Amino acid sequence: MEPENTTKETVLLTGGAGYFGFRLGCAIYQKGVDVILFDVVKPLQTMPEGIKFMQGDVCCLSEVEEALRDVICVFHIASYGMSGREQLNRKLIEDVNVKGTENVIQACKSTGVSSLVYTSTYNVIFGGQIIENGDESLPYLPLHLHPDHYSRTKSLAEMKVLEANGAELSNGKGVLRTCALRPAGIYGPGEQRHLPRIVSYIERGLFKFVYGDPLSLVEFVHVDNLVQAHILASEALKANKKHIAAGQAYFISDGRPVNNFEFFRPLVEGLGYKFPTCRLPLSVVYFFAFLTEVVHFLVGHVYNFQPLLTRTEVYKTGVTHYFSMEKARKELGYEPQQYSLNEVVEWFRSQGCGPKPRKYTIMHLVRDGGLLLLLIAVMVSWFPSAVTFS
Repeated sequence: MEPENTTKETVLLTGGAGYFGFRLGCAIYQKGVDVILFDVVKPLQTMPEGIKFMQGDVCCLSEVEEALRDVICVFHIASYGMSGREQLNRKLIEDVNVKGTENVIQACKSTGVSSLVYTSTYNVIFGGQIIENGDESLPYLPLHLHPDHYSRTKSLAEMKVLEANGAELSNGKGVLRTCALRPAGIYGPGEQRHLPRIVSYIERGLFKFVYGDPLSLVEFVHVDNLVQAHILASEALKANKKHIAAGQAYFISDGRPVNNFEFFRPLVEGLGYKFPTCRLPLSVVYFFAFLTEVVHFLVGHVYNFQPLLTRTEVYKTGVTHYFSMEKARKELGYEPQQYSLNEVVEWFRSQGCGPKPRKYTIMHLVRDGGLLLLLIAVMVSWFPSAVTFS
């Protein structure tokens, strides 16, 4: 991202305190562009000198408008409800993902921001159906078919962003150019959303089985590949690239479809744990996730526990869906680099993760017994014809 004139550019990242937003902000700043990180909380990482942080909420239009003054490009990354118990908080998901995106679009138009790059998701297209080498010509999944509110609201938000392409700016200085990137599951050292949850399951002895077809394929994207894609997308909204990305959506991944559990095998074994050999049918695990969500709905206001899995997570990890990178390569110049999980393993080791001697307590017995009983109950209720009574 190179400044087009002598005036130094300023870009703003909503959700800039998050893992990906912070990484992207640092990469842009290293290219000589002024960066503002906009988020409800301060970054956990040490802020490089020169990068500005503004505390604010995308749900508040006036705060967004104040932050966008003198900004030329916005990377709208902020979202809520991607995984775990967050997926079950429908109101906050709606407020952040839909209302927040509407506020960002409105603020871009009112303050004269000329470029908006939206971080979307595979889920706007995928809802549990098998997709092999899909491309951007695929239609949005009908809203009523989304198995979770996060995916539904991200789909609505992406539509709004792309529909805003070409909108007149209120200062009379041209139009707003927008595009959307649809990343696969993000990984990298220090990732704070998915990997710590997986490692906690491993360390607590809960990773006892895998599920689904061993030949099923999904995709992941390393954080630095996703950073590259966002920078390229912002460049492709500019006049010197003929605004080629304007109004467009792009799938972004490492370009290497892989079985979900095989992808994580190096992490499990690299931390010194045994990879599970028990494989359960996808339907059984899906029904288990459904029951977990029902329990959370009933008791979540009293005990907001972390579900082992949600229905959406079962689909995303156990059903084949991967996409072509051809459009991103051709129009953005995106070329994903190859990464392994070695740096991720080393990061978790540096945090003290790995097998530790421990006693098997009554609490462990109750937990394991409860999980076993719940699994038996799921299988009995799912396969009633297999159970007979004399």
